[in-house]
Amino acid sequence: MSVGYGFNATITARPTMGDRLVELLLTGLEEGNPAASEHCLVYLVCRSAAEPDVVHVTEGWTSEEDHHRIFAGKAAQAMVARVQELVAAVSPYTDYVPVGGKAAL
Repeated sequence: MSVGYGFNATITARPTMGDRLVELLLTGLEEGNPAASEHCLVYLVCRSAAEPDVVHVTEGWTSEEDHHRIFAGKAAQAMVARVQELVAAVSPYTDYVPVGGKAAL
């Protein structure tokens, strides 16, 4: 499978909630949503070195349609609601179409 759609997002957690936001982002999507692991091919959560409440998320999906379909589901919407409770600000998403690269974690 190849990545046909992706985006970057920067999320600023409420003060001192960066740890909880990272924890939720790293575990929340898989809960009750097996299709997410099939169609989400890249999922990277990073923190700002200077501001621990600033979190960067990079996602790569099989298609934009798969992303929207999965995020319209109950499991994803429940996770989004939990994330929103921790968020102070979200920058506009940067959509992209991946053309190549490498990730080894």
